[in-house]
Amino acid sequence: MAFDPETLTYDAKGLIPAIAQDHASGEVLMMAWMNAESVARTLETGTVTYWSRSRQAFWVKGETSGHLQTLREMRVDCDRDCLLLLVDQAGPACHTNRRSCFYTALRDGEEVEILKPMV
Repeated sequence: MAFDPETLTYDAKGLIPAIAQDHASGEVLMMAWMNAESVARTLETGTVTYWSRSRQAFWVKGETSGHLQTLREMRVDCDRDCLLLLVDQAGPACHTNRRSCFYTALRDGEEVEILKPMV
C-alpha cells in the first residue's frame, strides 16, 4: 500500500509534530513541525525537511550548519497525528550546539543541564 502524506491527521494549521530520534542509539534529538509537503519532500530526498512556523517556510535541517538529518525510517503513530523520524544526525541536532534539544532535566524540583554544547 503506497503512503500518501494527505492521510495523516494535521492540526488546524496543517501541521503535524515530528520527533527526531537517532536511529542507532535511540536518543531523542528534537521535535519540530511538518506539513504534507515537507513530509513528501523528506520521503523523496531522504533529507529531513521541516516546516518553520516562525519563517513560514520549508527548513531543511542542517542546510546552513551542515548538521543534516538523513532519514532512515519514518513511523506514524496509531492516531496518525504524530511522526517519529529515525535519523542519522550529523553533528548537533540543537541550535544551541548540543546533541539533543532535550538537555534540561527536572530533578527534585530543579532544572539541571545534563548536556553540554558540543565542541
